[in-house]
Amino acid sequence: MDATLAPDDVRALGDELYAALRARTTVAPLTTRRPGMTTVDAYHVSRRLLGRRLADGERVVGKKIGVTSVAVQTMLDVHTPDFGWLTDRMQHDGAAVPIGAELIQPRAEAELAFGLARELRGPGVTAADVVAATAWVAPCFEIVDSRIAAWKIRYQDTVADNASSGLFVIGADRVAPGAVDFATCEVEVTKNGAPLSRGTGAEAMGSPLACVAWLANQLAAFDLALEAGELILSGSLVPLEPVVPGDVMTAHVPGVGSVTARFT
Repeated sequence: MDATLAPDDVRALGDELYAALRARTTVAPLTTRRPGMTTVDAYHVSRRLLGRRLADGERVVGKKIGVTSVAVQTMLDVHTPDFGWLTDRMQHDGAAVPIGAELIQPRAEAELAFGLARELRGPGVTAADVVAATAWVAPCFEIVDSRIAAWKIRYQDTVADNASSGLFVIGADRVAPGAVDFATCEVEVTKNGAPLSRGTGAEAMGSPLACVAWLANQLAAFDLALEAGELILSGSLVPLEPVVPGDVMTAHVPGVGSVTARFT
């Protein structure tokens, strides 16, 4: 699929999303205003948005896969995974996650994070390659957000908006990948002390390993790779949950560990 947007249009849309990010405001869906926007166009817009953030002093620390589970795909009516960039400004200690100061319409999701020891460069990356390249696995929360009004997104909207990224918290408990049965591992999520949701690794494209391999192979089309030392968020295992300041969520993955996020 080729690009259709002119470079000036790409810059304008990326700058619009950047301004919305910083001002904590929303914009009308890009796809209603640029109905011919392709996925390639959307990734160009996303790169422009990232460039503005890097110019502000942010630093890329990893990448994320989005819209991997059927529950999330159904909720958002977006049925193809996508990816975005993680920066150091997005990572927070779970003791105080500043959604009130940083985000617009946040939703939390529990997943597994991968810490890479070696590069993964597609095409042809397999689940076994992911295991071999991974130093550790940890439970995490990604708090997604959208600069698109009322989450009225199509695929190109979320792609352009850095895969609807917001903030993330990675738990202190970390295990070697060989200790995890990724398809059957289960996450149990509580909110404000009450059970909220459960899911298994199979909810995300059959296994979080498949998600990470998909991302490495998808990035090959852009001459990009998953780099050694990067953090990779592999996609939600449970439905998205709206959160507000004062909420507390915990995700426990038996055999892996737990992560708690206190939202402020």
